[in-house]
Amino acid sequence: MLLSGCHRGASEKAPDLADAARPNAAASAPASASAAALLPRPGYIPTPLGTNAVSATAQAPEKVDFQDVAMGTNVHMIAYTNAQVDAEHVKLAINDALLEMRRLEGLMSEWHDDSEVGKINANPDQWVNVGPETFAVISRAQGESKASGGAFDITFQAMSNIWKFGSAADAQPKLPNAGEIAQRRKLVDYRTVELDPKTLAVRIPKDHKIGLGGIAKGYIVDRAVDVLKKAGVQTFLVQAGGDLFGAGRKPDGSAWISGIQDPRQVEGVSFATIELTDHAFSTAGDYARSYVIGKRRYHHIIDPHTGYPATASRSVTVWADDATTADAVDDAVFILGPEKGLKLVEATPGAGVVIVDKNNKVWISPRLEGKVHVTRQPTDGI
Repeated sequence: MLLSGCHRGASEKAPDLADAARPNAAASAPASASAAALLPRPGYIPTPLGTNAVSATAQAPEKVDFQDVAMGTNVHMIAYTNAQVDAEHVKLAINDALLEMRRLEGLMSEWHDDSEVGKINANPDQWVNVGPETFAVISRAQGESKASGGAFDITFQAMSNIWKFGSAADAQPKLPNAGEIAQRRKLVDYRTVELDPKTLAVRIPKDHKIGLGGIAKGYIVDRAVDVLKKAGVQTFLVQAGGDLFGAGRKPDGSAWISGIQDPRQVEGVSFATIELTDHAFSTAGDYARSYVIGKRRYHHIIDPHTGYPATASRSVTVWADDATTADAVDDAVFILGPEKGLKLVEATPGAGVVIVDKNNKVWISPRLEGKVHVTRQPTDGI
């Protein structure tokens, strides 16, 4: 599982929003939004539909383009006005969505002691009451763990301070002690997490910890999508690092298009594109938070069964009905590898996958035929 919690950097799972998803910037400049333009408002209260409503005889749809930071990664939202909501209303809806993302991050980040997950980790052997959202995500995570045979496992957090990647990496990376890895791996078992649905309480054993980094970002993207839809925004894209959801079709009738990162190229260089119409996708890759020692790459996606970085894949992109599913399944497939991973995806309703395996072979599941366009062979290398 991921050793970076909810804080997966943009470079780690950073698809390229293809030009087809970016109408002429000059034409849309008056409707663009920025962090300064979207002033925070306390709490999450959806902006009522009808405020600043647009008449049926409105002009052509305008584009609102907004970028900020949440969950330790870049957040990018693109939305269009329609006959019911104008640019100002869209900006307010985006602001509400960002506030909702940050509120949920405050509940679920394992890196904050005062979060609900932080309190679970700080009180082992005790039942800790949490809110319905955190309970729902943990429950869903447990279901994904069972479905993947433990490849997805939120108790990976017990190993979080052994392997160091990204901003936590040593100046001269070195491998952890094998004995310590073996000891910590004994603490990784999703079946040790207890849930009480009646009281919305969670209990973990002594020395165990949980982290929702492999699923929470997708869930939070889904909640941002809900905020925008409830505000009457119909056509939009929400991106948090490599977790995306594209709603509707752009004004010209085309689908949202995003690139799939080439795992052995610099950020922004893709080897394929994928269509998103009322769908999400999420990518797990070995390329951003990693280092190479000898002729082997070590990275942040840890196989719970071994305690070491998974070796079967270079990148996995899961396409699904919702971002929660895409975010959880991509890590499991990455760890399982193409044969078992494809079976897991086929057993997941509405899901598809693109896999670049350890030998640089590209695998595309049947549900994505015609929706994924491979533009070139991924670059080879360690």
